[in-house]
Amino acid sequence: MRRQFLYPIIALPFLAVAGATLAADPAVKAPAPLPAPAPAQKAAAATPAPAATPAPDAAKDAKDAGDAKDSKDGKSGKNGKKEKKPVVLAKTLFGAVKTPSPLAARAIGFYSKGCLAGGVQLSDAGPDWQTMRPSRNRAWGHPRMIKLLHRLADDAKEKDGWPGLLVGDVAQPRGGPMSSGHASHQIGLDADIWLTPMPDHVLSVKEREEMEPLMMVDTAHNAVDPKVFGEKQVALIKRAASYPEVDRIFVHPTIKKALCLAAGKDRKWLSKVRPLWGHDYHFHIRIGCTNGGCEGQKPVDGDDGCGKEVDNWLKMVAKAAPSPKPNEKVVGASDMRKVTMDQLPAECKAVLNSKGPTAIAGGETPPADPATASVKK
Repeated sequence: MRRQFLYPIIALPFLAVAGATLAADPAVKAPAPLPAPAPAQKAAAATPAPAATPAPDAAKDAKDAGDAKDSKDGKSGKNGKKEKKPVVLAKTLFGAVKTPSPLAARAIGFYSKGCLAGGVQLSDAGPDWQTMRPSRNRAWGHPRMIKLLHRLADDAKEKDGWPGLLVGDVAQPRGGPMSSGHASHQIGLDADIWLTPMPDHVLSVKEREEMEPLMMVDTAHNAVDPKVFGEKQVALIKRAASYPEVDRIFVHPTIKKALCLAAGKDRKWLSKVRPLWGHDYHFHIRIGCTNGGCEGQKPVDGDDGCGKEVDNWLKMVAKAAPSPKPNEKVVGASDMRKVTMDQLPAECKAVLNSKGPTAIAGGETPPADPATASVKK
């Protein structure tokens, strides 16, 4: 995904994140105004991020120079010195797998440190949705996430007049760490939705690869751009937040501020909407843990977050604006993706290596052909 639009971001996620994106999309309480940008995220939260809430969506991937220099094991070379074995990162292994595991559907681990068994693919296009950036092969999710995306697409169109969803990254076929973009989105329970209305025609593969999203944030004024962000976007985010299975929604702090101003008397749903770096052209949906073996986040406290919390975030955004690139040291997205298989839940090895068409008995079983099968709404 092209990121020339992004702000300095953390990285899901806190997370939700928090999961853009602390990849660890953190369960976040906006930090007081201080020089350091982004809330801390849980180790591997959201965004893996992003536990302090991982920053879900968001930070651009920095080159992982030196990834292979951490191994302590090795064989003696010609000069008697031990040759270090290259470290194989989990993101490399999961990113290379093009199909889902033939296992019962389960989200395993945390949003920013786990994997997905029995993933189901959201089809390329439907009556009220289309998936973007198909070459990434990240439109896979837990069956309950795919079901929720169908429901949101239908409800937003029928009840709010939204033309259709443009769906960004959900997860890889077997979840796990990604090579770029997110620290979270690892267990199939995070999804990014563009705030650009869906065009009135089915996009070609080329268009879905190259079409640029509308930037919702006016960086010069540290606020949303009223030319592109309005009541339709507010209604879409509110609709998503209204579903009980949705734990958190991550948006750019300026979008959170706009939602606070537009909410009126009905403000309960705002507590789920968490400000986070990035997320300036999309919002990140995170649903709660769906099964045993999955680690969820604490429920939001019910506060609408429209007071000092969002104001402090806006101050941090304004202060960080001059920086051309995300502060990776603060966000931690790159480091959170530098995990090996031994650092993920043990079950992820079975998910990664599973073969064959038969799913394990018990639990929700993915369709025989998840790439084309439709998911009941």
